[in-house]
Amino acid sequence: MPDTSQPDTRPPAVLSPEPLLRSLFDRAVEVADPMRSLAQALPPKPQGRVVVVGAGKASARMAEAVEAQWGPCEGLVITRYGYARSCQGIEIVEAAHPVPDAAGEAVTGRMLALLAGLGEEDFVLALISGGASALLCAPCEGVSLAQKQQVNAALLASGAPIDKMNTLRKHLSRVKGGQLAAAAYPARMLTLMISDVPGDDPAFIGSGPTVGDASRARDARAVLADWNVAVPEAVTQALSRPTGVVAPNDPRLSKVENVIYAAPAQSLAAAARLARAQGIEVRLLGDAVQGEARDVARAQAGLAQAVRREALSHPVLLLSGGELTVTRRGAGIGGPNAEFCLALALALEGAAGIHALACDTDGVDGAAEVAGAVIGPDTLAKAAQAGFDPANALAANNAHAFFAAIGDQVITGPTLTNVNDFRAILILP
Repeated sequence: MPDTSQPDTRPPAVLSPEPLLRSLFDRAVEVADPMRSLAQALPPKPQGRVVVVGAGKASARMAEAVEAQWGPCEGLVITRYGYARSCQGIEIVEAAHPVPDAAGEAVTGRMLALLAGLGEEDFVLALISGGASALLCAPCEGVSLAQKQQVNAALLASGAPIDKMNTLRKHLSRVKGGQLAAAAYPARMLTLMISDVPGDDPAFIGSGPTVGDASRARDARAVLADWNVAVPEAVTQALSRPTGVVAPNDPRLSKVENVIYAAPAQSLAAAARLARAQGIEVRLLGDAVQGEARDVARAQAGLAQAVRREALSHPVLLLSGGELTVTRRGAGIGGPNAEFCLALALALEGAAGIHALACDTDGVDGAAEVAGAVIGPDTLAKAAQAGFDPANALAANNAHAFFAAIGDQVITGPTLTNVNDFRAILILP
């Protein structure tokens, strides 16, 4: 018999809010996985000696993806503890992040020595992702590892945006701000990058170890002053003289090509497509949102409440990326995504039909081994039941403990990639 049934024109059923938000985040992470995305940017393996170097939370996975295309390679890559992968020829070494340690300093020294012996016919593939700034640790002359650790810790608590942090880090280093590429000269170099910085400026991804930088030591000193970063006297002295940062027009960078092959915009676009397939209207707030986490949360709460007042016939999703900051005022460990969620819940005051997720795509929110958190209309009620005061938690920068107490943390473990923060606010009709 012929099929006389009519096509189903009903909108697709929407998942319940928390699984939906988590599926969107998982999709954003998935498309940035180097095993899925790096091959498109990788040329055929050059003839002659090829050396692979790299640093960052995604660098070991990037190295694994390179060898999947090129086969075993000579090389040395630094990644965060717990983020190593098994490679055929490239050596993977783990070190500390976000505050550098002796392991990072030792392997960075080995990497510089490896590059120093290369010649004009050699080829270097550099793999750089977020986290490289802390993992590539080679303090400038007169500054010790302990002093560099002190500076990093103070920066993380200052609330300074990532570009300002990286300006200071470059001028206290022998490897950042183009100095890694300069060490490899006269070899040819291709740098493949995953962006985790607002605006996708390659000079700020991992503090730009293969990208020239026009800043001066006075710009680094201005970061200290503008963000009230207390540093040892040795650091002040180091910034009073010219540093080793390599200018963009330096001849040693003439044989370097820098390519960003994965960025936050691509991950947000993939999540948006998945949401639209569920019948959700997506309103993109930008892939480079910056600012204090609690301030951005209050602003986005206002947007969500305004959308909720519309005569909605379908769900709406407010989607954003970028990197928020936390100025440490209390004894908590901060974490911009968890703090965003806590401030958002407070601002929404249990508003019906509004759910949200904020997570870092690398699986680590600030200094916590937690990607982020989810909230809903019942968040404050759950806190009251658990005997946890949300306003006090926010004042103490203690959002991670808050969400642990109510069971609403998002824990992924190492994601092996890093395209920065992912924030999604779902408004139901």
